[in-house]
Amino acid sequence: MKKLFLLTIFIIFSIVTVNAQDVTQTSQGKWLIEANTGFSAGVGEVGFLQHTANTGFGLVSVDGTTIWSIGAEGGYFVMDDLAVKVGLGYTDYDGDSVFSYKLGAKYYIMGKIPVQVDVNGASITDFDENPLWLGLQGGYAIFLGENVSIEPGIRYSLSLNEDFTDEGIFEARIGFALHF
Repeated sequence: MKKLFLLTIFIIFSIVTVNAQDVTQTSQGKWLIEANTGFSAGVGEVGFLQHTANTGFGLVSVDGTTIWSIGAEGGYFVMDDLAVKVGLGYTDYDGDSVFSYKLGAKYYIMGKIPVQVDVNGASITDFDENPLWLGLQGGYAIFLGENVSIEPGIRYSLSLNEDFTDEGIFEARIGFALHF
């Protein structure tokens, strides 16, 4: 409980102290590299494979089955505050390989509030159907300096392939980004 309290105080302090940060990190011509962690709020009829279109970091172990994933996203600011992004990831699901991809855009409202829309999916070995999602994401960017930000937020992924699953996924996320 003490750690949660200290983390909350740190986040509030960070938000208050970075309000004077200028928005050069999200200026046209800048690059963005980020990695995310996600905490999913649902399991569909295909089990944890429901959330295989993952371009972040993850580790889940349930009933002796371990799922781990690694990935990253990159983007280029085509105008101030608007980045076009791509992402790639790999997930190992109890020996099955899953390759994930993402294509989208991220806009920083007032240089601090990132909102993202993307299409993401995956290719799963030995599966007849693969997932395809429309992702909607929002959060708050806490800039720790000129080149680093932490971006806690929420995400909803809407299934575009009802043959794979018809359920959406709601997540809490923590993103870590490099801006250069």
